[in-house]
Amino acid sequence: RPKPLMPTRMDTANLLGRDGREPDGAATQRAAGLRWATEYTVRRAAHSIGPPNLPDSSILEGIRSREPLMTAPVIHLEHVRKRFALPGGEAVPVLDIDSFTMAAGEQCALEGQSGSGKSTLLHVISGIMRPDAGRVVIDGVDLTRLPEARRDRVRADKLGLVFQQFNLLPGFTALENVLVAMSFGSGKADRSRATDLLAAVGLADRLHHKPAELSIGQQQRVAVARALANKPRVILADEPTASIDPAHQQQVIDLLKNTCAEHDVALLVVTHAPEVAGQFPRRVRLEDFNRAARAGASA
Repeated sequence: RPKPLMPTRMDTANLLGRDGREPDGAATQRAAGLRWATEYTVRRAAHSIGPPNLPDSSILEGIRSREPLMTAPVIHLEHVRKRFALPGGEAVPVLDIDSFTMAAGEQCALEGQSGSGKSTLLHVISGIMRPDAGRVVIDGVDLTRLPEARRDRVRADKLGLVFQQFNLLPGFTALENVLVAMSFGSGKADRSRATDLLAAVGLADRLHHKPAELSIGQQQRVAVARALANKPRVILADEPTASIDPAHQQQVIDLLKNTCAEHDVALLVVTHAPEVAGQFPRRVRLEDFNRAARAGASA
């Protein structure tokens, strides 16, 4: 076969600096990557079989690093509006949000006055409730463009929900509650993963106990494991400590934060407790970005 060709002197001068010396740092990696690409192109043109030795991963990484990586948010709300009609027919605005965004893996506490629309916001983010206007984008999927059945599937695949009252199925064991959640997602129910999740939240010895046989704190742990069942991108927790006695509230918050961090899952916790909100790296008030809540507070 034809002898492999090498880049010409002019090519080499272009790949190196003008003075013919190898550049330093990232430029060195880029030059090596370009040198490999040139050699590969020339050899292919000469009908050589196969590429030359691939550059090592550090060279390829150096080339990639010249272009900044843009990570899409896992939650993005844009111009979201929601009103509720009173019995007399008057429409009351509840959500009026120009923009709200959460990044992958981010942990955020959402505070607000009672009745300010916190739970409504979670329902809109999760697709349980459709906004009157605006876009609700979850991990790149605009829920407002989907029919109800598709929204349900996206919610099962990409979101985990932790409710105030847990909403566990009373006739099913802890393991079965997690398996049922898996059945709503796109994948198959994975008994091994369900077992591992319950073990991760400290319930390895309670797999076959029904909710009535578990303490309140243990039921909350099942709820967290269930929320993680389908490898979600985000967990939405609505007042997760509201039904927990003060002695165990910190355990629930630690469980949510640590478990989400371990699984690289974003966490949005609605709370009215300043001592809870203060433990999160990002802390926002609904009134700060929801004009409807701000107007209601000043009325």
